[in-house]
Amino acid sequence: MEQCQATLYPELCVQCLSNYPNASASQQELAQYALTMSLARAWYTRAYVTQVAVQLKQTKANEYQAVKDCLDQINDGVGQLSQSIKELQRINHDREGNFSWHTSNVQTWLSTVLTEAMTCIDGFSGHAVGGKVRATIKAKVLNVAHMTSNALALFNRFVARHRATRSNAQP
Repeated sequence: MEQCQATLYPELCVQCLSNYPNASASQQELAQYALTMSLARAWYTRAYVTQVAVQLKQTKANEYQAVKDCLDQINDGVGQLSQSIKELQRINHDREGNFSWHTSNVQTWLSTVLTEAMTCIDGFSGHAVGGKVRATIKAKVLNVAHMTSNALALFNRFVARHRATRSNAQP
């Protein structure tokens, strides 16, 4: 898929977008779908990390704190991904020309999701969270980060095309 060439993880992008039913989708629709898929992955990751946190809370307080901190980051990411999806939808309904405002919000929130994912992963460096559990959490969080990175790239592509179209249309 041509759209995926602009992403850092093109194979993951192709895998994600290959499930999209509309072959002639607009750049905005593809960005929306990629955001939705990233959010779904974040929900899945949150459910897994929540389950791990519940298990550790009863037995291993020091490991629990590292997982709890990561879970807080994931929860923030879920919220920011949800906000991004809503903000992208608002672009269609904005009659006041606040395109730059909406796009800046989405870019900021998605960048924050990426930062929080890395903060979550870095939070395990000094803790003795079990090797397999730590590796699984890191892999899931990294997958969310990669999906979000791709969604941000697709969103930025939509923004660039939208701006180019608008500047060409002006006299």
